[in-house]
Amino acid sequence: MAHNSAVATSTQRLSWYGELTPSGKRTFWACFLGYALDAFDVQIYSLAIPAIVASLSLTNTDVGVIATVTLLASAFGGWFAGILADRFGRVRTLQVTVVWFAFFTFLSGFAQNFEQLLVCRALMGLGFGGEWSAGAVLMAEVIATRHRGKAVGMVQSAWSVGWGVAVLLSTVFFSLLSQDEAWRMLFWAGIAPAIVAIIVRRFVHEPEVYVASRTQIAASGGVAKVAEIFSRPLIGRTMLLSLMTTGAQGGYYAIATWLPSFLKSEKQLSVIGSGGYLVVIILGSFFGYVVGAYLSDVIGRRRKFIVFAVGAILTVITYTYLPISNSLMLFLGFPLGFFASGIFAGMGAFLSENFATRTRAAGQGFTYNFGRGVAAMNPTLVGLATAVMPLGKAIAIFAVVAYALVILAVLALPETHGQDLPTD
Repeated sequence: MAHNSAVATSTQRLSWYGELTPSGKRTFWACFLGYALDAFDVQIYSLAIPAIVASLSLTNTDVGVIATVTLLASAFGGWFAGILADRFGRVRTLQVTVVWFAFFTFLSGFAQNFEQLLVCRALMGLGFGGEWSAGAVLMAEVIATRHRGKAVGMVQSAWSVGWGVAVLLSTVFFSLLSQDEAWRMLFWAGIAPAIVAIIVRRFVHEPEVYVASRTQIAASGGVAKVAEIFSRPLIGRTMLLSLMTTGAQGGYYAIATWLPSFLKSEKQLSVIGSGGYLVVIILGSFFGYVVGAYLSDVIGRRRKFIVFAVGAILTVITYTYLPISNSLMLFLGFPLGFFASGIFAGMGAFLSENFATRTRAAGQGFTYNFGRGVAAMNPTLVGLATAVMPLGKAIAIFAVVAYALVILAVLALPETHGQDLPTD
């Protein structure tokens, strides 16, 4: 009886996927693969930083500037893609953004100096930001209300999968090739996401709620106005959501951009030697996404965000600031990845639930990418701060401030758990 009960419970937890239509399942996997490869293309930069510094004679400030400019470009790309997704469709926008970021990641592998790498990564950022704006809204609109947090959160768990693939390939390349060859090969491998564009074009269709909204707008002779998200009824909510995403991403990028360098410079671990530590963090990241996705549908969006923000603050302080042994650091990597990444689970659903269909992608694109644009300053600020303090302390300070912003914003926002997507 106990065994049967356990099986029934497990089946119930996965019912959201079973309830999807064949088209919905194809949509899920297209969004999942797109986001995983999005993560791969982003994370190979942080993994390759030590080799790039040696190969192109860069400073920590140069490295931080490239990361910041990439994130700023992704902020503009994400907002612009959101506008395009409302005007021309979620699927078409997703396809274009995937091809875009794959091509410029590939091109980054040919960079010969700081300026060339900066331009390639900035252009890559436009597509990187746009992919999430289109994909998250697309998934949110094809899933039932009671499962929205789980489904969109599970799409976001693809980030840890892409990150894991990046670590695996970097370990292989740096084991078999010279430093200069290895980091270039990593970027060249970034062309792989272009394959997803083929899948999107052939097998994924626009959500019914979006098609109905476009039909209604066309019949009325009107157009969706991007400025509506800044109108008097919505401006407060738009700004609070932007503050929330600023904090979540600010903390994440302060950690993710500099973590490999922190392990190498302060813990004397080589890129290969730090692979084991990164694997533990990535595993924590994956389970953080999954647990966070389910929690957002169990305890609500707001409580889930607060729990993960507090957990991230406590863990990052312990991990980077306190004098702990490498063995303990290995174990602490799991909660670090769990909270820093898991805080994003349910965020796509939460943002989607705050805007009507006609401006949903634009609203989500703006709030998430405004946060990304402001948070983009953290990698540069951390790099600059290393002139007066150890890298670990700099990471901790900027991350703690960022997660505190999440808590403040969430406390002022309404709970949307269990509510249908607004369509008016």
